[in-house]
Amino acid sequence: MNASPSTPARGRPRASSRAVLEEAASELFLEQGYGRTSVDQIARRAGVSRGTFFNYFASKADVFWGDVDAQLDRLPDLLGASDSDPAGAVEAALTEMARNFGPDRVPWILNHFEAIGSPDEVLAAATRRVTRAAESLRAFVAERTNAHPQDLGVALTVNTALALVLSAVQSWIAAGPSRGGLDGHLALVAAMRRGGDAGATGSVR
Repeated sequence: MNASPSTPARGRPRASSRAVLEEAASELFLEQGYGRTSVDQIARRAGVSRGTFFNYFASKADVFWGDVDAQLDRLPDLLGASDSDPAGAVEAALTEMARNFGPDRVPWILNHFEAIGSPDEVLAAATRRVTRAAESLRAFVAERTNAHPQDLGVALTVNTALALVLSAVQSWIAAGPSRGGLDGHLALVAAMRRGGDAGATGSVR
């Protein structure tokens, strides 16, 4: 008996989900490359329609960033919940976000960027996430300090925080299987900055 047209491909569950689409996309990107993989192919592999794909993702490049987007959604509330000075509130909020990225919760793209060819649209998608974080941080710091969002002091606080996060992410990825959580790397980088020793070294246990 032939399978009905609605039967999901490769035994995928009928119920669609972000995780199923992410898994299907990751498989295809590794099998045939990012550029040769279409949204239609991802949807077929996941056993869902093209329209369902776009219910979850605005574009093919956005499929990598589900966990990051979920944490960025939390950022304004995390910032507002702190009574610390602006820099302290920013660090606390970013640390809380980082706790959700353990040693086995690394965004797929960070481990496979070179393998899929480092396409420009993936870089653009990553940049949009950094920009979104910067906008949330800038709005918070400006409000907390009664300053204009473009003031130099606001920019310094925000850019310093983002530099710490990016440094922590680089350290986290480079550490491999023994990496621990991202929050540990962020704490180490922040401590090194507070210590004022540009040549300091450390490790995360």
